[in-house]
Amino acid sequence: MNHKVRYACCAAFAALFFLLISSCGSGRRIAGTEGRSVDPSDPSGFVTLTDVIPDVILEIRYYSSFNFVGTRVDGYEEPIALMTREAARALKAVSDEAMSLGYRLKIWDTYRPQMAVDHFCRWGENVTDTITKRWFYPYLEKDVVFDRGYIARRSGHSRGSVVDLTLVDMKTGRDIDMGYGFDWFGIESHPDYREGITEEQYANRMLLRNLMLKHGFRPIDEEWWHFILKDEPYPDTYFTFPVRRLPATH
Repeated sequence: MNHKVRYACCAAFAALFFLLISSCGSGRRIAGTEGRSVDPSDPSGFVTLTDVIPDVILEIRYYSSFNFVGTRVDGYEEPIALMTREAARALKAVSDEAMSLGYRLKIWDTYRPQMAVDHFCRWGENVTDTITKRWFYPYLEKDVVFDRGYIARRSGHSRGSVVDLTLVDMKTGRDIDMGYGFDWFGIESHPDYREGITEEQYANRMLLRNLMLKHGFRPIDEEWWHFILKDEPYPDTYFTFPVRRLPATH
């Protein structure tokens, strides 16, 4: 190999090496880091939802006793909703369009700390506690809640970019009719369930679904009320801090 060829090869190798180093240094970070802490006890990437969407209606079920557990759930210290900044901004766009159509968003749950998930698990393991069966799982035996996925050891809610919600008709002040309510354990909660609901109820489910899809959320197959931000910032972090108001950020 003559000097010119050797020089050209070395130069090409050096350029490739530099490109690789540059890519490692300035390329995309692992999703969810982006220069921010992913300490699960750190709420700095979150906002209080009403600071971003003042018109949202809150009915935080796990702060109350009207939920499938039958009591206030661990970790819900205040009846407020927390979300990642990115999810809250996307939900603001949903709210703005919904209001232009005559609806407001009602929130049942957003960020859920791991301690709340642990509480759900303890409830699920206690098969003798069936106080809420008639309202939330009348056709289901409690000993199958884990096997069928109604209760899990981890929840996407703990990543901070998931929301459980419905729409409220601004003329009547009532929730629009979805056929079956929040946290109903059964196939009737599937968004595409048709057998036991009316055309209006199905259309209402699709209205909510289409609004959420349009503004960057994705649905799940089992619950018409549950949506996940497509590009969630912390896809691998399950946060642990309790639900309580955060300092307002501008």
